[in-house]
Amino acid sequence: MRRISGPIIRATGLGGAGLFDVVEVGEKRIIGEIVRLEGDEAIIQVYEDNTGLKTGAPALSTGRPLSALLGPGLMGTIYDGIQRPLELLYSQSGAFMTPGERGDPLDTKKKWHFVPNVSLCEKLASGEKIPVAAGLVLGTIQETQSVNCKIMIPPGLKGGDITAISAEGDYTVLDTAAKTSRGEDIPFAQWWPVRLPRPSAERLSPDQPLVTGERVIDVFFPLSKGGTAAIPGGFGTGKTMTQHAIAKWCDADVIIYIGCGERGNEMTDVLTEFPELQDPRTGRSLMERTLLIANTSNMPVAAREVSIYTGVTLAEFYRDMGYHVAIMADSTSRWAEALRELSGRMEEMPAEEGFPAYLPTRLAEFYERAGRVRTLSGIEGSVSIIGAVSPPGGDFSEPVTQHTKRFIRCFWALDRDLANARHYPAISWLDSYSEYAEEVQPWWERVNAHWASARRQCMDLLKSEQKLAEIVRLIGPDALPDEQKLILMTAEIIKDGFLQQNSFDKIDMFCVPAKQVRLLELIMEFHERAKVCIKLGATLTKISGTGLKEGLSRLKSTVKNDELDGLDSFEAGMRSSLEELERSYRTREL
Repeated sequence: MRRISGPIIRATGLGGAGLFDVVEVGEKRIIGEIVRLEGDEAIIQVYEDNTGLKTGAPALSTGRPLSALLGPGLMGTIYDGIQRPLELLYSQSGAFMTPGERGDPLDTKKKWHFVPNVSLCEKLASGEKIPVAAGLVLGTIQETQSVNCKIMIPPGLKGGDITAISAEGDYTVLDTAAKTSRGEDIPFAQWWPVRLPRPSAERLSPDQPLVTGERVIDVFFPLSKGGTAAIPGGFGTGKTMTQHAIAKWCDADVIIYIGCGERGNEMTDVLTEFPELQDPRTGRSLMERTLLIANTSNMPVAAREVSIYTGVTLAEFYRDMGYHVAIMADSTSRWAEALRELSGRMEEMPAEEGFPAYLPTRLAEFYERAGRVRTLSGIEGSVSIIGAVSPPGGDFSEPVTQHTKRFIRCFWALDRDLANARHYPAISWLDSYSEYAEEVQPWWERVNAHWASARRQCMDLLKSEQKLAEIVRLIGPDALPDEQKLILMTAEIIKDGFLQQNSFDKIDMFCVPAKQVRLLELIMEFHERAKVCIKLGATLTKISGTGLKEGLSRLKSTVKNDELDGLDSFEAGMRSSLEELERSYRTREL
């Protein structure tokens, strides 16, 4: 080693190594990665604490890029950014990891019960040739009660035929699952470079929504399976809690949570709460289909940079099995700050606010690995990415937020005023948007044919309320006519009875799609019928006296998801009350 600058090291004699090869540095064999080659000199970024490292120490290339080990045993594990199992390292060295500490990403001693692909075994027994094809399923291993891990031929392996598949039995991840005519052994666990996207056969249209159970998201700003979304917001606006709620309730098969540069206490909450959460599908622990990557702000900054690539590689592995995977990246701003620090150490020319000029490229590389695809084995899978953004001071004009908006199609802007008013989720209905709404509309209209019209009417009404709010601040609400007061009243019902959701309420914490649209339908029907009454001469006080405003606001927490008949009963009562009021004023006209 010739020079050390924080996590950036310059070493000579590595001219024969490849770009992004893993390097072991110093006597403790600290893991690093070659990020630039200049003749015989290599620039290495190390992923561990290198305190005490001195110039002149050896640096040896391993000859392979930074890779993740993919196989059974990933689910329920807590890794750091370079796929070291933190629980295992804690048992070895305590709360503080020593530099060079090692741990196998997967338990190499544990045995898994393998069930081979019956049709392939029958073909082999009959003497039929089975060509080696990427994505071919050799068999399955029941990884958890919720996840059945498929053992597949990895992408990139071509040529020859399958000559043998292991019989049903118990094996470790290092054992051989199949053999080829070219003398290659296919193990149960396989390495894959984290910076290289796993290939797929075809990209599919994002026309299937990722149902989250959050009304403001599902109805107003829907995200599709295989879609990309960003949650920007200042400190305390609820980014992490929104991601937690989505992770628990969304209809993805596998959840991958990446704590990238977050404070240690926030990550501690995730690590302690997630194992205790109950999977609403199975009633078992949510960790049976969840994988955590913890890279807190006090851990080496270079590992923070690579953690999102590790997370998305693990997601693509389960996508290739036909699962729908949701990634929660919290937060991409901390990841961008790691890029900025590493770029400064490498003496690169800074761009806006000190971030490197390649920041947009790196963001694009990350978000473009999302998608709903037809896998190499011919089945459907998806990776949806939800990235939190932490703009300093809540300024959405800063570079990370602005560049992120270029590569995502769903923007859930968190509002400081809503958070201060204890309105959660604090997603602004004026600043947020979703470009998936038209694509998922056919799916929603199969749930309720009036989804699009109710959504459009509601959003138009909220925009009208925003304009009236400015007038009210100047002259007060009493100066408005009753028709405009009705707009303010309905908007208040929408905010309290639809957009606001209580994650501690056993009924309101999750809302099924059918209930979501029906609630919105009832609110808009109330508005239209009340407007007719006002035109006939009824006062807003008379309409308020019916008690319908309070009833509509309480429906979300009084009617259970599996008892939607209660909404029909309320609708009948609402129509009866407003029709009676309407008749009384029509009689007066006559």
